[in-house]
Amino acid sequence: MSKGPVSQFIQHHYRHFNAAALVDAAKGYETHLLEGGKMMVTLAGAMSTAELGVSLAEMIRQDKVQILSVTGANLEEDIMNLVAHNHYKRIPNYRDLTPQQEWELLEQGLNRVTDTCIPEEEAFRHIQHNIVKLWKDADAKGERYFPHEFMYKLLLSKVMEKDYQIDPKDSWMIAAAEKNLPIIVGGWEDSTMGNIFASYIIKGEMKATTMKSGIEYMVYLSEWYRNNSGGKGVGFFQIGGGIAGDFPICVVPMMYQDLEWHDVPFWSYFCQISDSTTSYGSYSGAVPNEKITWGKLDINTPKFIVESDATIVAPLIFAYILGW
Repeated sequence: MSKGPVSQFIQHHYRHFNAAALVDAAKGYETHLLEGGKMMVTLAGAMSTAELGVSLAEMIRQDKVQILSVTGANLEEDIMNLVAHNHYKRIPNYRDLTPQQEWELLEQGLNRVTDTCIPEEEAFRHIQHNIVKLWKDADAKGERYFPHEFMYKLLLSKVMEKDYQIDPKDSWMIAAAEKNLPIIVGGWEDSTMGNIFASYIIKGEMKATTMKSGIEYMVYLSEWYRNNSGGKGVGFFQIGGGIAGDFPICVVPMMYQDLEWHDVPFWSYFCQISDSTTSYGSYSGAVPNEKITWGKLDINTPKFIVESDATIVAPLIFAYILGW
């Protein structure tokens, strides 16, 4: 496909070091798809609050992503940005804040993520008011769903559509919901909505089993991987580290070693964007070759690592794949 000005720029200027790794990773991703492969994209950190949806949503719409793995925070924060964007507060001088100033933000209901404050009332509580109805309705009927399925129900119901404060095309969650894209959310309870759900369990208003668990996500992922890893196989594009990456990548050694299914192919492409440099015992800072020893990647799996800020790198790689 012909390439637009962004792609042409990075091909001409990004020639060495992390810049060259960015181009290599983008070309490898593109080749993987052209040869019939599928791709998992994993989102760690606060990529939704960083508004990665501006590029990721289009990747989803154009079938450049077949499955996602995200933290519970990223799952909800895209929707928070969708309905409360105008109430967010940016703090460019966040490095200079005193503890007292941080406390004042708390008292204003502003929860800070680096240079951006999420407004608690407009974001968290707005979603809570609507999602709790879905939780309780499922609970009353004895139905059970995954966290992302409840979020899909919320978005597809369009009950909050009148409150949207950004262009819906910039929401990756809307794009994913419209395609019913598989999403894996390991450790969902470690999120605001997860904490809120737990509070209803403690109050005795719902059953914990109404929400499907992380173990069930792993079982679901094993089924999906078995059905989609033929031919070129499934690639793994990891943004950041942590559970969003480590949870799903383990499905391969789990099937091969624990289930003894020896026909399970390794992940067939791997790229990680991280500013976590190689260090002692750090998953985020582990080089891709370490994953060979865990039975996650093959010796011949194309491997890329871009040691840089994902908020800069990911949109450029996506732009290249989209031909922008």
